[in-house]
Amino acid sequence: MTVLRSIVLFGLAAVAEIGGAWLIWQGVREHRGWGWMGAGVVALGVYGFVATLQPDANFGRILAAYGGVFVAGSLAWGMAMDGFRPDRWDVIGAVVCLVGVTLIMYMPRST
Repeated sequence: MTVLRSIVLFGLAAVAEIGGAWLIWQGVREHRGWGWMGAGVVALGVYGFVATLQPDANFGRILAAYGGVFVAGSLAWGMAMDGFRPDRWDVIGAVVCLVGVTLIMYMPRST
């Protein structure tokens, strides 16, 4: 159950962070205005909060592992929201990152 909770929290964090950055991108680069940018700032704040809910107490471990989620999530977001087509190297890189997430977060540790 702890692993499932962690995975869900990583997913929520990714939506908040990537979505927030995308909203700011839309506001600035696509000239959609301050409302989009403001929503992006709020979403980025939500990301910071969601990250604190991870069951592991080690900030460095959580943020290091989240980096892999961010990589894969960013590619998926680009596909869903901007029509981005990843090539095989993008996909392989994302898989490598997600393997890293698994190793960092979910492998048994000696205490």
